[in-house]
Amino acid sequence: MKHRHAGRVLSRGRNQRRALIKTLLGSLILHERITTTEAKAKEIKNFIDQIVNKAKVGRNDAVRRVAIIREFQGIIPEMASKKLLGEFGARFEGRISGYTRIVKLERRKSDAAEMAIIEFV
Repeated sequence: MKHRHAGRVLSRGRNQRRALIKTLLGSLILHERITTTEAKAKEIKNFIDQIVNKAKVGRNDAVRRVAIIREFQGIIPEMASKKLLGEFGARFEGRISGYTRIVKLERRKSDAAEMAIIEFV
């Protein structure tokens, strides 16, 4: 039974799953659009909303900006955090949530996995 178990396992152990999510988040921020499986896209959607909200808070204050960069160190690559604090704060200033969209694609031919594109709005 799956009582009180939140999130997706993605057929990986805990550390490998964390590393996967970290690389997916970094790639999404740097490229603004990635193609992945539907389960992975749905899993990182919540993470990216939380990260963009934190980046919006630290946009104008220098002290908060440094604190947020330090907080992002373990979550996303440094280049991605700089891009996030730079252009994404102004881009999503009027938006409260819903920074990404997931578009479903055809199934992958090799293993028939459900594919999706996750991109910033």
